[in-house]
Amino acid sequence: MARFTFKLPDIGEGISEAEIVAWHVAIGDRVEEDSPIADMMTDKATVEMESPVTGIVVELAGEVGDQVSIGAALVVIETDAVDAAEDVVAAPLTTAQTETAEQYEAENPGVEEVVEATPSPLRGEGRGEGQPQAETPATAPTPHPSPLPAGEREQKASAAPTGNAAQQPHALASPAVRARARDLGIDLASVKTDSDRVRHADLDAYLRYGSGEGYHPPHASRAREDQPIKVIGMRRRIAENMAASKRAIPHFTYVDEIDVTALEAMRADLNANRGGRPKLTMLPLMIVAICKTIPDFPMLNARYDDEAGVVTRHGAIHLGMAAQTDAGLTVPVIRDAQDRNVWQLATEITRLAEAARAGKLAPNEMGGGTITVTSLGPLGGIATTPVINRPEVAIIGPNKIVERPIFRSDGRGGDEVVRAKLMNLSISCDHRVVDGWDAASFVQGLKKYLETPVLLFAD
Repeated sequence: MARFTFKLPDIGEGISEAEIVAWHVAIGDRVEEDSPIADMMTDKATVEMESPVTGIVVELAGEVGDQVSIGAALVVIETDAVDAAEDVVAAPLTTAQTETAEQYEAENPGVEEVVEATPSPLRGEGRGEGQPQAETPATAPTPHPSPLPAGEREQKASAAPTGNAAQQPHALASPAVRARARDLGIDLASVKTDSDRVRHADLDAYLRYGSGEGYHPPHASRAREDQPIKVIGMRRRIAENMAASKRAIPHFTYVDEIDVTALEAMRADLNANRGGRPKLTMLPLMIVAICKTIPDFPMLNARYDDEAGVVTRHGAIHLGMAAQTDAGLTVPVIRDAQDRNVWQLATEITRLAEAARAGKLAPNEMGGGTITVTSLGPLGGIATTPVINRPEVAIIGPNKIVERPIFRSDGRGGDEVVRAKLMNLSISCDHRVVDGWDAASFVQGLKKYLETPVLLFAD
């Protein structure tokens, strides 16, 4: 038998380390060749690591949330192979590893000793688990008084009122009712009854209606237990990216109101006649409007390298689409959005959203965006102040559509009150690159297309 050290392979260009987001094995488990052992997350994707050999797991590289360098040991597996020399490198043993090795040799005579190199400490056999612990002296059991008979307990409870109980009127009840009331924490003097004594039915009525007066059972606190949650994986990436964006970028947000009554009517007509094509939401129509407006405002479709002091204005529009998943917020990218029509955009949006929710986005579908759209959909909101997806310089946030009465020209020199569908549109920009005038002018350009939707289909 020998020990095989599985080192973390190069899982992406420019990647120097990866985070452990899930272990599929534990120390002592038997793994088969090609079976999953761990999920590793980089800045670009989550990759499942598979075992190259069959054997018993004896050491793991750390806990969930720890970082592992490329080329460092991830898992040590004890195999049936006679020689694993090319997979291991000699290295000095720590005290705990020496003790473990000696114990292993004593229990398994004749087994060839193989020592593996560990660029970073591994957790496993003999790591802190062999420390002697102080013996706890035995203590004699504490004597408990013998329980009183039920009758004596009731007599003592009735004969020794405390606090204000002695000043309250005495409520008649059977021992069973008194015991139940005591367990529920109910003062019998506060329970109304139509007879000469409190009965179980009176307690039931009090429980049904007493909660409206603030009653809740004793020892049943409404507070939930504190739950410490380790910030790992996707949530850690989100936290790091959001903190870096707010720390480095001087944000400003501009919001304007858009009348989307005509746009919503056109969308309903398109969906009614879509045939086998996907159902249209607001998003693909919004993207078409963005793509038609951006050529006049190239400073918004850009990425800012603040270390080099260079702003790159991109000709192609690679539009990020913020999507909520069980793991957290992710931003898949629609490549060359300017070259897609509204139906092609709807198809690509559906595909990317499903891949994001399933955690199956490819690395090239998650980076390289030039501008981002974020929307809460039907959940909406009056207005949002979205955070820029660094190193981009702008992010657009359509908000909830609401119906309100507005004044509109009646065509005869007067006004009329009509029902309109209105939506606030937010845009956050990097003030180092985009001026307020540019952001406001861009939104006015979007407004023209969204309020006159026939222009979306004009060349």
